[in-house]
Amino acid sequence: MLSKVHSGAVYGVDAYPVEIEVNSGGGDPQTVIVGLPDAAVKESKDRVHTAIVNSGFKMPKGRLTVNLAPADIKKEGPSFDLPIAMGVLATIEEDGVPQEALKQFAMVGELALSGEVRRVRGVLPIAMAMREEKRPALLVPLDNADEAAVVEGIDVYPVSNLRQAADFVAGRVSMTPYRVDLEKVFESHLVYEEDFADVKGQEHAKRAVEIAVAGGHNLLFIGPPGTGKTMLAKRIPSILPLMTLEEALETTKIHSVAGALAPHQALVSRRPFRSPHHTVSDAGLLGGGSHPVPGEVSLAHRGVLFLDELPEFHRNVLEVLRQPLEDGVVTISRVAASLTFPCQFMLVAAMNPCPCGYSGDPKHECRCTPLQIQNYRNKISGPLLDRIDIHIEVPTVRYQDLASIGTGEPSATIRERVKVARQIQQKRFKGLPSTGSGRRRKVHCNAAMRPKEIQKHCALKPDAQDLLKMAITELHFSARAYDRILKVSRTIADLDGAADILSQHVSEAIQYRTLDRQFWV
Repeated sequence: MLSKVHSGAVYGVDAYPVEIEVNSGGGDPQTVIVGLPDAAVKESKDRVHTAIVNSGFKMPKGRLTVNLAPADIKKEGPSFDLPIAMGVLATIEEDGVPQEALKQFAMVGELALSGEVRRVRGVLPIAMAMREEKRPALLVPLDNADEAAVVEGIDVYPVSNLRQAADFVAGRVSMTPYRVDLEKVFESHLVYEEDFADVKGQEHAKRAVEIAVAGGHNLLFIGPPGTGKTMLAKRIPSILPLMTLEEALETTKIHSVAGALAPHQALVSRRPFRSPHHTVSDAGLLGGGSHPVPGEVSLAHRGVLFLDELPEFHRNVLEVLRQPLEDGVVTISRVAASLTFPCQFMLVAAMNPCPCGYSGDPKHECRCTPLQIQNYRNKISGPLLDRIDIHIEVPTVRYQDLASIGTGEPSATIRERVKVARQIQQKRFKGLPSTGSGRRRKVHCNAAMRPKEIQKHCALKPDAQDLLKMAITELHFSARAYDRILKVSRTIADLDGAADILSQHVSEAIQYRTLDRQFWV
């Protein structure tokens, strides 16, 4: 007897349909799974057999052949347990599952030996794929119900065990589709625990952060230990524009595939903030492995990637960041195929000015030799520094600022100014073609401007042009600083609501490149 069950599998951050065929017939009592299964899929025959028996069903006699189609794509993970088990039950004449009923459902889930249905990765992209396939309903593990239910156009039914799933599909029990209120999901994440109102002093650094966020510029903090670099970085997501539903779905897909979603979490509705340790490998940062999964740069998609103690990261790890920063995607090539993960993030980095941390600090004596300082700073290569628009010194906080009773400006107020500046940029770049490798990245903020857009939107008045000329010639700025100053000047003008870039905008932008001249040129 032959039965068919519909399911899905993840490829990169997207999913594709998988048809599971189960044939029960004569021969030796064994189960064979074909269709390029990996070890976890091959082991499912033992989990499925035990789960079926422990759920009160009888296994069919004779040989069971399970085919996972399409057969030319490798199948990975335990998510096929539930559909395989339902396919087996459809070959049972007594107390089984009618084959006709299975046509209405797609399903995914791992089975425990008791018959319990456990959560799996990638349910959100699978739900999207099943909707595209016009499947009317989807069975998912109870813990995955929230993320699957955010997909409109398909009925989601959470099941906790195999017996419940079989009885529902067979019509022996009734269930109502699971629903999620997306408005409540977004509202529950509007309040951030970290707020810029908590930051005392450091007004110059907070101003630089606001400019960086408003224009999507990458940012580098340089200062002694304990000056608040990490504190400032952790509060950056609180002033980023609120996520749209499209951005939230795109980000949630990545976290779902990586297994980074919490149980019963519907969406990643808050901007991600990822802060990997400096011992992270290039595969951990970019993604990879024998079965490639997204890395930290992709988990930071639409949010912030914070690299604390930047020079402590391995040189090869920092160098592989250059391509993702430029293109907004990571491509991982393997013999069988290449996978692409999105990674449009704001890079925020922090470092000490020297190995001991106190070079240039008036209150502490630096113990480092000039050669040690130079070697330490040279760990950050020019090409990587070229992709960081703003460098800002974060000095020691003054006592009067620490002892002050009042609070600083709240994040909500700063976010409103950022929102206005971003709206100006969205209007400016509307309709422009995508940039980057494979034309995947759109110009949506000033930081992503290409030379053509810089020439068009960053024209300077004579006095501003003279000021920039002086900075390049007399202050010995590098050539790479020229475009960065223009981009940052454009963002400062947007924050001021100015159509033209004025000399004061250029003057402020120049301040955020002084470290480029001081440390690396």
